[in-house]
Amino acid sequence: MNPAFRILSYLRPFRGKVVLSVTCSFMASLFDGFTLVLLIPLLRALFGTAGALESQGQTRLEVFITWVTDPVVGGVSPGVAATRLLSLFLLAIVLKNVMAYTAAYTRVLIEEGMVRNLRVQLFRHILFLDLSYFQTTRAGQIVASLLADVEETKIVVSSTMARVGQNSFVILVSLAALTQISMRLTLLTLAAAPVLIVGIGLLLRRLRAHARDRAEERGGITSTIAERVGAIKLIRAYGEEGREALEFERQSQSYLKKVVRTQRFMLGMSPISELFGATVLVLLIMAGARPEFLGISLNPEAIVVFLVAALRMMSPIKSLAQFPAEIGVALASVDRVFALLDETPSEIDRPGERAARFEHAIRYEGVTFAYPGNEPVLHDVSFTVPRGKVLAIVGPSGAGKTTLVDLLPRFHEPQAGAVFLDDVPLTGLTRTSIRSLLGIVSQETVLLNDTAYANILIGRQDASREDVVRAARAANAHQFIEGLPQGYDTMLGERGTRLSGGQRQRLAIARALLRDPPILVLDEATSALDTESERQVQEAIERLMQDRTVLVIAHRLSTVRNADDIIVIVDGRLVEHGTHAELYHQDGVYRRLYDLQFRDESEMGGAAADPGLPDVLPLDGPPAVS
Repeated sequence: MNPAFRILSYLRPFRGKVVLSVTCSFMASLFDGFTLVLLIPLLRALFGTAGALESQGQTRLEVFITWVTDPVVGGVSPGVAATRLLSLFLLAIVLKNVMAYTAAYTRVLIEEGMVRNLRVQLFRHILFLDLSYFQTTRAGQIVASLLADVEETKIVVSSTMARVGQNSFVILVSLAALTQISMRLTLLTLAAAPVLIVGIGLLLRRLRAHARDRAEERGGITSTIAERVGAIKLIRAYGEEGREALEFERQSQSYLKKVVRTQRFMLGMSPISELFGATVLVLLIMAGARPEFLGISLNPEAIVVFLVAALRMMSPIKSLAQFPAEIGVALASVDRVFALLDETPSEIDRPGERAARFEHAIRYEGVTFAYPGNEPVLHDVSFTVPRGKVLAIVGPSGAGKTTLVDLLPRFHEPQAGAVFLDDVPLTGLTRTSIRSLLGIVSQETVLLNDTAYANILIGRQDASREDVVRAARAANAHQFIEGLPQGYDTMLGERGTRLSGGQRQRLAIARALLRDPPILVLDEATSALDTESERQVQEAIERLMQDRTVLVIAHRLSTVRNADDIIVIVDGRLVEHGTHAELYHQDGVYRRLYDLQFRDESEMGGAAADPGLPDVLPLDGPPAVS
C-alpha cells in the first residue's frame, strides 16, 4: 500500500471526529464566503453606489445578495442598512471562527490519537522482533523511529485535513464568489496557476530523498547520544572527551547539511506561490485601472470585493503549494516507521504450538546454529539434562556457551537439530509457556529505572509484598535494600546505577526466586564480583538451585565440582562430557583450563586446593573463559 494511504488508514478509529472536523471546516469556509458576499451590499450602503456587478447585467450573485439582504435592509435608510449589515458581517465572522476552532481542535485530537496508537503498535511490534534485529540495529535508530519519526507522521494527517481539506473549501467558496463577480477575470486569474504547478514539480523531485537522509542522520545522532551517555565513565577513564566532542560535532555538521538541503527545497515553495499572488494582483489592478485593456468593466465595490476574495485565496493557495513539500518530508519518516513495522516478528505463537510442561528431561539433539549472515557458532551439539540434575557448561570465551543456553527459552531457533522438553521439540511449544518454566540469572543483570520492589516483581506481578521480601531475604538482598533511602520503594536509577555489581546480582536472584521456576539458567552469575560479593551471591545461588534443574555456565562456581554432569564447548563443538572427576583425569581441555587457573591462583598466594576436588573450578585465566 502507498505509504500516504497506509498512514491515513490509521484514522479509522477516529471516523466520527474526522467527519466533525471536515464538516466544521466546510461550515467555516461557507461563513467566510458569506462575509465576502455581504461586503458588496455593505459597501453600497456605506458609499451610496448601486448597479450590477458587471456591465453586462445582473448576475446570479446579485440575485442571491438581494435574497439574503432584503429581509434585513429592505425599506430602511442607508445608515440603518449599513448598521444591520455590519452586525450581520460580525456575526458571520464569529461563527466562522467558532467553526474553524472546533475543526482545528478536533484535528489535534485525531492527530495525537493516531500518533499514540501508531507508537504503541510500533513499540509492541518491537517487543516481538527477533533478537538478531537488535544485534544489527543501533538502539538510537529505534528510539528515533518511536519518537521523532512517529511524531512526524501526523503531518500527513494535518496537511491532508487542514491544507488540502479546509483550504480547498476556502478556495472553492472564494472561486464561486469570484466567478459570479466576473467569470472572465476569474479565468484570467487562474491562468497563472500553471506557474505554481510547474515550479512545485521541479522542487519535489529531490525533496523526499533529502528528507529521508535527514531522518537517517537524526537517528544516528540519537544513537550516538544514547551510547555515549551510557559509556560516560569509560570515556572519562580513557580521556576521550575531546575526541568524542569532535566526533559529535562532525556528526552534527553532517546533520546540519542535510537539514539545510531539505529546507532549501521546502522554502522554495513560498516564492513560487508569491509569484502566483503577484500575477493575480497585477491582473486585478489592470482590470480596475484600464477596463478597456482586458475588456472587463466592474463597479468599484465589485473590484474591491474581487480583490479581497482573490487575496483571501492567496494564503490557502500558498498553503496548498507547501503541501507536497511537507508531505515529502513526512513520508520519509513514514517510510522508516513502516520499514520497522514490516520487520517480521519472531516472537509470535503459531497455530499448533501448545503449552509447555516439564517432567522428565531437557534434550539437545544435533543442534547447529548461526547468527544471520555469519558462520555457525554451534555445530551438532547433543546432550541431555534429566529433571532435578545440574549441568555445568564450560569452555573458552566465545565458544558458544551463552548461545547454547539462549536456545532453551527460544530466543533463537537452531538451523539444524532441535531442543526438546520432555521429548517435545520447543518449536511445538509456545514461547510464553516455555519461559514461564525458566529463571535466568546472567552476568549482566538488567534492572529498570524503577523501585527495588518493582524490579524484583518482574515476571511475577501477582506476588504479594511478603513474597517479594521473602525472596529478597533468600537472595541475601533484604539487608542492603532496607538500607536504601526509601527501602524497597527506592528508585534504582537507569540500569540500577545506584547499586554495586553484587547488589544487582542479588536482586536478579531474588527475581528468579520469586518466580520459583523448575528450570534455572545461570550464565556466569558471579563473574567480575569481588570476594565478599561473590560469597553472598554464591550463598543465594545455592538456595536458588535447590530442587531445580540447572544449566550453569561456569566461571568460579563451586557447583561445578558438584554438578551431575559437565560438558566442555570449544569453537561451538562439544568436545568433552562427564563428571568433574572423569574430565579431570582425562587430561583434556577441562584439565588444562583447571590447571592454568589453579597455577595463577597459587602464584597470587591463594590457598592450595586439591586438584582432584577443587573448591572452585578455575576457568577464567588466559585463555579467557566465559
